[in-house]
Amino acid sequence: MDRLFKLKENNTTVKNELIGGVTTFLSMAYILAVNPSILANAGMPQQAVFAATAVSAAFATLVMAIYANYPVVLASGMGLNAYFAYSVVPQIAQQGIKDPWHVALTAILCEGVIFILLSFVKFRETLVNKVPANLKLGISTGIGMFIVIVGLKGAKIIVSDTTNLTSFGDVGSPQVVLAIIGVLLISLLWHYNVKGAILIGISATWIFGILAELIGWYKVDPAAGVNSVIPSFEGYNILSPVQTMASETLFRFDFAYIIEQPINFIVIVFAFLFLDLFDTVGTLIGVAQECDMLDENGNLPRVDRALMADAVGTIVGAAMGTSTVTSYVESTTGVAAGGRTGLTAFFSAMLFLLSLAFYPIFLAVPSFATAPALVFVGLLMVKNITKMDFEKDIADTVGGFFAIIMMPFTSSIATGIMFGIISWVILKTATGKIKEIHPIMWIAFALFALRIVTILLKKAS
Repeated sequence: MDRLFKLKENNTTVKNELIGGVTTFLSMAYILAVNPSILANAGMPQQAVFAATAVSAAFATLVMAIYANYPVVLASGMGLNAYFAYSVVPQIAQQGIKDPWHVALTAILCEGVIFILLSFVKFRETLVNKVPANLKLGISTGIGMFIVIVGLKGAKIIVSDTTNLTSFGDVGSPQVVLAIIGVLLISLLWHYNVKGAILIGISATWIFGILAELIGWYKVDPAAGVNSVIPSFEGYNILSPVQTMASETLFRFDFAYIIEQPINFIVIVFAFLFLDLFDTVGTLIGVAQECDMLDENGNLPRVDRALMADAVGTIVGAAMGTSTVTSYVESTTGVAAGGRTGLTAFFSAMLFLLSLAFYPIFLAVPSFATAPALVFVGLLMVKNITKMDFEKDIADTVGGFFAIIMMPFTSSIATGIMFGIISWVILKTATGKIKEIHPIMWIAFALFALRIVTILLKKAS
């Protein structure tokens, strides 16, 4: 154990690593309930997605543990799953494609392969370093707002309105009341530094929902999409999630779409790639800072191995049937609890595999119970707007601003990135600062400009 994970060298013990691994798992286990709920809106079978989420998280985390020896846990990323379900799949569905989630999984597979290929030329590090800070922060803030809207809609706190686009939902409904209570509960737990605050908030909201169903306040009506929140173990089979995954989502790719819509497919892949880049690198640096792993130059040792774990996890996740797998910032909770090496990640991976046996519990969690998690995670991301500079450079200001507003108001993360980058490049050029535009940004600009041209040509025809 010490030879593999270098416990003595990192001044830690198996006990500390076990505590760190359990802590990290508890702080991010909410993804096992949230991800199937979100991807179900893309037409994917929940039980299969649950299995794909758990198994891909365990696999990617094991690679991180053994190959990179970092206390970093990976799973299907928040924001990336929302982009998958609420932007990519509806866009493809509008083109008349049957089972559009097959195309989305194909895009994620390609993203993972490209990730690996880009490792050899350090493209990922270059892109992350050369995109202006305001744009990075604007993208993160926009995703946060996008996730908040998804959560509010899932709990019916906001509903569609023909006059004002959206309006306040039924304040007397159990879904709305319990979701708001859940947000407030998570906020309080977070304030008092309670480990696993988000998971506890989801669990408590769900328990309140069960009580509401038992007393008749929450009325089950499957025809209206209101399902029972009480777990059913009828016909329980411990292998059922894996069997469902194998028969319904495993290797469900659609390569024909690449030939039919090459430009559109490239834009989808690029958006996944772009989001995953900042998510992964930012998380790795944050966790490394927490456990003092950066070298004297501020660089992260073995970063190539950590990024490889992320890329491999993404490919495996796509093959199994889930959205992009990425490093989780919740890993810092395990580090704070004493985790220092890949053994922490190893223990978390084992718990993800163990969770497969409890699938009836995770799959019974309703959307109004997972909504508080989405809203609170959105809050954490929206806070990035406080770090933005709105005075120094008009290109940075407008680029970041477009990234923020376009994501929630167009229901498309890719559109926010597109308008952010295009406006930044145009304003940099118009203000005589063309030399500040890195070739990487020109490539991104050309790709998105081509995307706009194809949209216009399609409408003209």
